[in-house]
Amino acid sequence: QVQLVESGGGLVQPGGSLRLSCEASGIIFSIYRMGWYRQAPGKQREFVASITDTETTTYADSVKGRVTISKDNAKKTVYLQMNSLKADDTAVYYCNAFLQTDIRIYDYWGQGTQVGVSS
Repeated sequence: QVQLVESGGGLVQPGGSLRLSCEASGIIFSIYRMGWYRQAPGKQREFVASITDTETTTYADSVKGRVTISKDNAKKTVYLQMNSLKADDTAVYYCNAFLQTDIRIYDYWGQGTQVGVSS
């Protein structure tokens, strides 16, 4: 069974930085894409950033220039470095992975990690 476990969330002041991590575990043959989504209170879940197996990165306009996504293939881990954080970045951040296991190709989600930006 595949699991995605996020870490690195917390409370920071505006202008601060956080680095989120997400490790995939289980029987995984290939990871095609990993990414991050977020959901603020009362809002729908929205895309933040993604990175493919060919290192192609994509960012939401709202975070471009402030956020960097990267990955460590050996550790099956994706990172989200967030700088110049704003109050609008406050949300639960979810890791997503589109990958192949021994029985299927599927989208998997983590449980989420809370990010709060407040003075």
